[in-house]
Amino acid sequence: MAELVGGFLVPHDPMILTDPQAPPEAIRERITEAYAEVARRVADLAATTLIIIGTDHYLLFGPGCLPQALIGSGDVDGPLERLPGMRRRQLPDNNALARHLVSHGHRTGIDWAVADSLTVDHSVAIPYFRIGGDAELPVIPIYLACGVEPLLPLRRAEQIGQNLKAAVESWDGDERVVVIGSGGISHWVGTGDMGRVNEQFDRMVLDLVTAGDVAALVSLSDDYILEHGGNGGLEIRNFVAAMAALGPCTGNVIAYEAVPEWITGLGFAELVPSRAAEGIPS
Repeated sequence: MAELVGGFLVPHDPMILTDPQAPPEAIRERITEAYAEVARRVADLAATTLIIIGTDHYLLFGPGCLPQALIGSGDVDGPLERLPGMRRRQLPDNNALARHLVSHGHRTGIDWAVADSLTVDHSVAIPYFRIGGDAELPVIPIYLACGVEPLLPLRRAEQIGQNLKAAVESWDGDERVVVIGSGGISHWVGTGDMGRVNEQFDRMVLDLVTAGDVAALVSLSDDYILEHGGNGGLEIRNFVAAMAALGPCTGNVIAYEAVPEWITGLGFAELVPSRAAEGIPS
């Protein structure tokens, strides 16, 4: 039987690669160590597959196709962009499980868009290469409409996460799945406020993650997020979906840095299923 054994929330800021020397050295080292710590914890969970939930950046989904929720269910490669130190290549996949997620969703109310050939962008590639790349873990990429209107409602992100949990647990293969919500937290992309970071908003989000309070995250309006967390803050949809996929859970913050040099508040957290938090073996 397949099982969702853990989850993580991590940033995917491409400026970590494109302008690596911008912040002070101590901040750079803490961010590098945070990714490494997540990789160690994924290894400790004996994960066999990663589900990475990324963002519908416009370079990947243009006006000709704007899916609300998409799964890469076939060949996967990336990254699409030319990023320093990150060579575009084929990524290990888990087509059988991905197609099961699609089939389960279609039977139970999730209208997945499907890509049987997908080149992922930095929102999937950066977490993958920093966390699962060395171990060559198979990856199932998912994209939610976080950045390009029409946006996926936060409540729908929660429903998608819940459906992923049910789908994984109905799979008869022996898989230990880790889900990663990729994005945020506060950042203003391509606006006059670009470079602004709102640490107060970021800490509020991380406090809700720590409490496992999906309902409070879902209750945030897009107008509130745009005002306090910027258009990049809308990526908390990926956090919501990952948390809902774990079911009842708590969060442990691994690291947080407000980095205006990289235009983003960078947060790392582990999601712990309630059964594990209560000492029940997973």
